[in-house]
Amino acid sequence: MKFKKFITAISIATLSLSVSFQASAKENLALVVSTLNNPFFVTLKDGAVQKANELGYDLVVLDSQNNPAKELANVEDTIIKGAKVILINPTDSDAVGNAVLAANKAGIPVITLDRAAGKGEVISHIASDNVAGGKMAGDFIFEKLGAGAKIVQLQGIVGTSASRERGEGFVQSTQTNKLTILTAQPADFDRAKGMNVMQNLLTAYPTLQAVFAENDEMALGAVRAIQTAGRNDILVVGFDGTQDGVKSVERGKMAATVAQQPEKIGSMGIEVADKVVKGEKVEQNIPVELKLITK
Repeated sequence: MKFKKFITAISIATLSLSVSFQASAKENLALVVSTLNNPFFVTLKDGAVQKANELGYDLVVLDSQNNPAKELANVEDTIIKGAKVILINPTDSDAVGNAVLAANKAGIPVITLDRAAGKGEVISHIASDNVAGGKMAGDFIFEKLGAGAKIVQLQGIVGTSASRERGEGFVQSTQTNKLTILTAQPADFDRAKGMNVMQNLLTAYPTLQAVFAENDEMALGAVRAIQTAGRNDILVVGFDGTQDGVKSVERGKMAATVAQQPEKIGSMGIEVADKVVKGEKVEQNIPVELKLITK
């Protein structure tokens, strides 16, 4: 009888340990964000944190500060801490490859958010259709100004899939609608840089009629430069649909913004990670809807 009780006690203890292990394993996910100095990625992070809390996960969030070297260090840190799945919003689509490969070597599944990775194995990529969004912006400018409109393009961080794809869609639209791109210059998705670059472009191209900025931060910087120069006749179209961007559209400063759903991108990332942890099959590419916001 005592022996049976002993065996039963061991069985219960083993079961309890197993359940405890599974729970702790489930609670370890990591999100490595390109930068938390951009409202878009803060919203993406918030969406991920909320969904992780709903599903009972402990989500570790690390900021790469737009630095690929720090991004790699962040991923290596999550590997050491035993993350079950690593979600990465890349600083640069090519540079992030080393971080993805490090996770691959450690046998940890990787999900990319918003920006794709140029190399390494990614189990799922969740992002807006950036090409379609760029085309949407160009079509809007054509609708407002017609063929021949003179446009400057503010590009994001060179090497990111978001900048490349948005630019690709925009150029497709300008070619179809016979719009004129006077120049395309990078401002690194940054508001201050957007303003500085725009100040120079206003001097270099006094006849420009419209600006397409590949994110709202650069668009807002461009608006500031345009207002300072007293050129309120210039049409500004942004991309992302951030809170500040939408407010600018509502106030008549920006003409439009191609709205992403960063909160949904972050939330869906955690939902996909949950499926990966449970051993379920996931889609390799998951698109998130876009919409054009105008006044």
